[in-house]
Amino acid sequence: MIPDKKLEEILIDLGLPVDYGEKRQLPRYEECSILIKIGMNPYNQAVYLRPEVAEVWETMRKAAEKSHIILLPLSGFRSIHMQADIIRSKQKAGRTLDDIMRSNAPPGYSQHHTGCAIDIVTPDVLVPEEVFDTTPAFLWLKTHAHTFGFVMSYPKNNREGFIYEPWHWFYQLETEMSEHS
Repeated sequence: MIPDKKLEEILIDLGLPVDYGEKRQLPRYEECSILIKIGMNPYNQAVYLRPEVAEVWETMRKAAEKSHIILLPLSGFRSIHMQADIIRSKQKAGRTLDDIMRSNAPPGYSQHHTGCAIDIVTPDVLVPEEVFDTTPAFLWLKTHAHTFGFVMSYPKNNREGFIYEPWHWFYQLETEMSEHS
């Protein structure tokens, strides 16, 4: 896990107070250190997940394929530094920090750090946009993903205050499932 002091420096550098995550009641996530490549996203970038999640992802992907549903990985593991870089690039593009924080977790608070979160797209919808929820892939996920241990983290009006993200799915490890039950 990245030391608290270093995380505080990153948050301050982004213009966020060091207690931003706590004030929003966001859970803190540790970075996964053991990852495997699950493939390439539609933009030819490698996507990584923790090994046990990669195995379940592949099982789920193949099950969807049997129903003629194509699930494509867009994004998996992201380090704290990658999360900070995403926010910086959006700031450089002129977006306000408040706007960015509605769709991006601050570094240290992203489920992507765990290697258990995956952003999913389809050949028809290759970008993470709300329209994903109109696809057969979303309907399939909504009906079947829970049987594989995946949950949609950010439904409409979620308690974390993030925008609706029908493309973002989180695999709950058995230990996390029992802790949150």
